[in-house]
Amino acid sequence: MDVNTVVPPAPPSIDHIQSEQDVREDLAAAYRLIAHFGMQDTVYTHLSVRLPGGGNRFLVNPYGLLFEEITASSLVEVDAFGEPAQATAWPVNPAGFVIHSALHMGRADAHCVMHTHTLAGMTVAAQQGGLLPLNQISMEFLGQVALHEYEGVADDDNLSERERLLRDFGDSKHCMILRNHGLLTIGHTVAEAFYWMYYMEQACRIQVAAQSTGAPLSLPSEAVQQRTMAQMEPSLNKGWLVWQAMRRKMDREQPDYRN
Repeated sequence: MDVNTVVPPAPPSIDHIQSEQDVREDLAAAYRLIAHFGMQDTVYTHLSVRLPGGGNRFLVNPYGLLFEEITASSLVEVDAFGEPAQATAWPVNPAGFVIHSALHMGRADAHCVMHTHTLAGMTVAAQQGGLLPLNQISMEFLGQVALHEYEGVADDDNLSERERLLRDFGDSKHCMILRNHGLLTIGHTVAEAFYWMYYMEQACRIQVAAQSTGAPLSLPSEAVQQRTMAQMEPSLNKGWLVWQAMRRKMDREQPDYRN
């Protein structure tokens, strides 16, 4: 592909509604990208998205497939309880959907929810200080990262945790550190949720790398931190350009994700 001939599509309007196939392809691409960037945990963790058309209909990964194996057609439609709403040869993991359903049902803007167990993410999740403003990437997350204390494996035996998860997330943040567990992001779109997850992961990797040197850490002044955060304030189409580039990458390298 000649990139000089590529004309990126205009960002969608606030009232744009994707087709189900578009949503399936976006989510399948996200699974492939999470695997490509080393952010998967074998067959565990989930990325989910609300289907268009009204009602509580969501797509999630078939339980047992590696993220690199997922395609648009293999994604399983589930209800708000994580139970399959379609015939499927693969099982789904309703208990693994507990966190996702809490956010999908409790935050009107949480159309897409992503959760990871990465080395860097879990390392920062085990630190009392959380994500530190060590660099320009991490300063974008000032005021964007909620914290939820660990309560054990999130499953149907502890459904009341959903209420505390929503309380801790609040009404405006896009990211969460699940203490002693991992990372979580939400977005109006797959593109937005992926943007937050990709760059929160990068911020965690930078922090762990900086701490591993043993050298004293240098933090910008509070004024600089606040100025940087304001310069990178979330927008309606957060991550749009990044997502177009990522989809082109998948179209070149793993085009079967669309199947």
